[in-house]
Amino acid sequence: MDIKVITFDLDGVYFPNGKANFIKSIENFGVSENEAKRVFLKSPQMNQDYKNGKMTDEEFWTWAISEWKLDSSWHELVKTLIDGYEVDENVVSTVRKLREVGYKTAICSNNFPARVNGLQEKFGFLKDFDFSIFSFQVGESKPSEKIFTALVNKSGVDPKSIIFADDNSENLAGAKAVGITTFLFQGFEIYLEQLRGVSVRI
Repeated sequence: MDIKVITFDLDGVYFPNGKANFIKSIENFGVSENEAKRVFLKSPQMNQDYKNGKMTDEEFWTWAISEWKLDSSWHELVKTLIDGYEVDENVVSTVRKLREVGYKTAICSNNFPARVNGLQEKFGFLKDFDFSIFSFQVGESKPSEKIFTALVNKSGVDPKSIIFADDNSENLAGAKAVGITTFLFQGFEIYLEQLRGVSVRI
């Protein structure tokens, strides 16, 4: 197997604790954990509309503010979200090493503009990747085959030459359907062993 492109998820991999930190931080605004999760993690407005580019940043966060009955501005909530993010330095150094030895690195992420732009401003993370595929640009989220087809098309290589790992097993189905090599992300050291198992030089 001749691997050429190695794809990374952002939340839970490159950025390990961002969502969890936001759920904790929003409690300081008087929002319960269950309410925070209902709106930010589980709502159709987030998962079907915002992440798929059908709501703007302002539309989603204004809706969230009304659901949570807050006086805050939506910019304040986005700042709180971004402030809770940190990078996993092991992942960052691995991404850079992979590029140094000749692999293309890519992002495939269910995401929304305010988070991507905020994290880029804070960390400049996109410079570590050859290209990125975000659900809000494609109009559909993982595990939809559409987002993985976009990944294949942008990579310019055979799907079998692409590795995609995700900590959510459901997200692997669409990648497998288009022929991408998949791994369930179960921790970074395990992932490194999986990469070595398909002869990736790392």
